Amino acid sequence: MEKSLKSIPLFNELNKKDLTHFLTIIHNRNYLAGEYVFYQGDPGIGLYIIRSGEIKIKRVDDDNNETLLAKLAEGDFFGELALIDGDKRSASAVAAADSRLAVIFKPDLDEFIERFPKKGIKVLQGIAHITAHRLRKINEDYFSLQKKINTFSEDNYGA
Repeated sequence: MEKSLKSIPLFNELNKKDLTHFLTIIHNRNYLAGEYVFYQGDPGIGLYIIRSGEIKIKRVDDDNNETLLAKLAEGDFFGELALIDGDKRSASAVAAADSRLAVIFKPDLDEFIERFPKKGIKVLQGIAHITAHRLRKINEDYFSLQKKINTFSEDNYGA
């Protein structure tokens, strides 16, 4: 487990001793194909790391239309914002195949930070780094889409 944690950018800054301490707050959970890890609207209680299997992240809009946001596999992680704000889940996560997940619950991380402040700061920095990276990607996608919309409008409506 230590090796798989080290491969996740959230934990890049932790050395071997830090990771050993961190392993004490990780819980393992198994999900059968089709089983929900959490539902859209549930309280955010933790971060999930896929040890094996596949997870789909789906969102349902107000008209009950479902959109697949992501397909995640071994080594991927999701739900990291729950470690910061514990806000409601913006999407559902469902096992697309039998899956084994490592889970870090917010109360356990909070206690870890209280006991090991320097190590906790490293984890929070990792979360901030990943969040910034994902926000940059969303911005790039948004601007690319906006450019396509503008081109389409100009080509079809002369606007």
